[in-house]
Amino acid sequence: MEDAIQKADILIEALRWIRAFRGKITVVKLGGSVMDDPRAMNHLLLDVVFMETVHMRPVIVHGGGAAISRAMAESGIEPRFVHGRRYTDDATLEIVQRVLAGEVNETIARKINELGGRAQALNFRTTNVLVGERLRMPGPNAESLDLGHVGTVTRVDRNTIENMCHAGIVPVIPSMCETPDGERLNVNADTAATAVAQALRAEKLMYLSDVNGVRRDKDDPDSLLHSLDAAEAGAMIENGTINAGMIPKVQACLETLDKGVRKVHIIDGRLRHSLLLEVYTSKGVGTEIVKERA
Repeated sequence: MEDAIQKADILIEALRWIRAFRGKITVVKLGGSVMDDPRAMNHLLLDVVFMETVHMRPVIVHGGGAAISRAMAESGIEPRFVHGRRYTDDATLEIVQRVLAGEVNETIARKINELGGRAQALNFRTTNVLVGERLRMPGPNAESLDLGHVGTVTRVDRNTIENMCHAGIVPVIPSMCETPDGERLNVNADTAATAVAQALRAEKLMYLSDVNGVRRDKDDPDSLLHSLDAAEAGAMIENGTINAGMIPKVQACLETLDKGVRKVHIIDGRLRHSLLLEVYTSKGVGTEIVKERA
């Protein structure tokens, strides 16, 4: 009986958040090592099915770096880097398109359907929703770096995505874009998810990471900060508390907040049902970043 009562208490706690986020769009960015863990992916996609079932409107944007690297190795293609950034040549682009926008994208949509949800893969074979241009990066001597077929998103087909959400279908979007001239480009998954969240003016953008969020001590998982506002996050970057690979992620969060997204979350995607725990419990399991505290 005590176990049953505890379960009922959990449902009552979730009820507040289910009502608050009903009808609201949440963009979920999938990537990193979690995508190579079938058990973790199964739990995450089951969370997405739950979210859609209670009338939240999840949108998935995903990468596929590990699968692409394996396919390149099988084809004997050596990765090439320009000042630390991966170069995408013609052969690599073919693999990225086949693996990321094809196999990985359609597998995610199929698994959601198998778990009882409704999902649609949005790729170059179905409906492309990301339009972009070649990414030009400044080099160390102020020259423009050529990264090959690497792009940045300039426009998101908001109507197609929103119509699917309203119909109870989860859009699954690979991190690739197409130029007005028909060139396909590889896009960083974090920046693609940011562009989608901004275009949709999403309630939440959730980055699934390999760490549990922003920490006071990066080596101590127990020093997790559950909530930050933009000013606090900026100060932590300035004083070095937020450092290394977490800096660009938090900076992307702050830019996203500036574009109208209400909340950005960084959570550990390897934790079982981390999406549900972050969205539908009062404390959460990751770091929530907001523009200003209420």
